[in-house]
Amino acid sequence: MQLILRILIFIFFISAISCVEKNLNTEANQMLNNRQISEQTTDLAQGDINQTIYVPIYSEIYNRTKESRVLLTATLSIRNTSETDTLFISRVAYFNTEGTLVRQYVEQSIYLKPMETVDYVIAEKDEVGGAGANFLIDWYANKPIKPLFQAVMMGAVSNQAFSFTTEGLNVK
Repeated sequence: MQLILRILIFIFFISAISCVEKNLNTEANQMLNNRQISEQTTDLAQGDINQTIYVPIYSEIYNRTKESRVLLTATLSIRNTSETDTLFISRVAYFNTEGTLVRQYVEQSIYLKPMETVDYVIAEKDEVGGAGANFLIDWYANKPIKPLFQAVMMGAVSNQAFSFTTEGLNVK
């Protein structure tokens, strides 16, 4: 009985996430639109530290064979871990398995306040990324900080649910 209850709760959770995916990204974009850096203030935010981060995203994985796949919900999380300094983001680009740019999430540099986080959700139904999807994130800061870039993927096969994470890798 507990197993059935857990499965029902999981199904409800997955359904709720897939229904609000667009709202999550819309809310993130609306919040960050208020954080866009205007042309007058770009000289204040040039940043002495500039890096590019690669974050692997698995929007699908193979199950038993290459023809059998499981679609996943993926969340990219960008976290400013500094208690005192601002994190500036100039690009959040989503690429598919073939390396083709699928979507740009940041059109103009934005900032995250100290300890602030922003998430971007790739819905389970969004098949455009594939098994080799990834993000490139360009960020900068005026002082040395160590932001965190992670992805969380979750899905289910039959009555088994699973989740896993990936970490960003500094490529520049």
